[in-house]
Amino acid sequence: MKAEISAHIDELLINSGLFPDVKPSHQNIVNFNFSEETILITGAAGSIGSELSKQLTNCRFKKLILIDIAESPLFDLMNASEFENKHNIHFQILNITQKDSLQHLFSTFQPTIVFHTAAYKHVPLMEANPFESIKVNIFATKLLTDLSLTFEVKKFIFISTDKAVDPISVMGISKRISEDYIAFLSKTSPSIFLTTRFGNVFGSNGSVVPLFKKHIETNRTLTITHKEISRYFINKQKACQLILKIANNDSHTSALFTFNMGKPIKIKHLVERLQIFCKIESVDIRFSKLRDGEKIHEHLVSNNETLLATEDEQIFLVQKNNSTPFNSKIFDRLNKVSAFTPQVKVKEILMSYL
Repeated sequence: MKAEISAHIDELLINSGLFPDVKPSHQNIVNFNFSEETILITGAAGSIGSELSKQLTNCRFKKLILIDIAESPLFDLMNASEFENKHNIHFQILNITQKDSLQHLFSTFQPTIVFHTAAYKHVPLMEANPFESIKVNIFATKLLTDLSLTFEVKKFIFISTDKAVDPISVMGISKRISEDYIAFLSKTSPSIFLTTRFGNVFGSNGSVVPLFKKHIETNRTLTITHKEISRYFINKQKACQLILKIANNDSHTSALFTFNMGKPIKIKHLVERLQIFCKIESVDIRFSKLRDGEKIHEHLVSNNETLLATEDEQIFLVQKNNSTPFNSKIFDRLNKVSAFTPQVKVKEILMSYL
């Protein structure tokens, strides 16, 4: 394994919080000025949503509205130390697929900045539950963006994924459709639509890394789906700092961004470094096969996209080489999908968009 890759993995592990006895490297405290803004965060109890929320407690803002459908995680977030003695923060249980609930929320709080982090993200689960992926990842995103226009939101920040690049999975296609719809709206909208696309969040909720760690520490066989499989990784503190930096930059117009995540990491190399951190002599690894919708490698841009440098070396602008009109007919087709529609048929409809 190349030394630079090992160093990159070590940095991710040190800052992951998975090893309390290992002192994290210095993390810059963000202190952006959102003093005139009412900020709404969807999926606030998730990995990115909760970290954004906590980092925002170091910033100035008018109001912070944190919504999630997951009651217990949102309750845990509400009781986090970062929110003690904070009186301009509101926690709301809300299903973002329900139009009436969202309309009431926008009408009540009049948000000026929206961070849309809520999504279904696990590839195998979404392959098995495509209808749910369509409802949350596509139509809830469309509902949020449309309401943001209606209520004249200043900035809408969408959290996407590298799986939206040349997608083959239900999850990836659902995020790709949302990316494209947001880009379509941004061409004629007074609101600024910003999309951030990045890889796996290291040590996040449901991440494979804590699962691997648990298997290694309990001497259980560890299964990897392919010997060469690799992924881009970024720690959530860095990802959220960059998201807030983009949102705070008033010179940005609507655009798609990605981050400097180093080189992709082979999962087998990640396991080797985890083994060292766990101080375990040997690990029993079994290789299986790729799951439905899973790729061997992910990419940050497609062949129709180019990475451009920005004033920040950690942030890249993704520019489309050839612009194609958004095909809104996909919404008509997806509106006809129900819980009774066969999974194969749903996947065919999603694939027809590409």
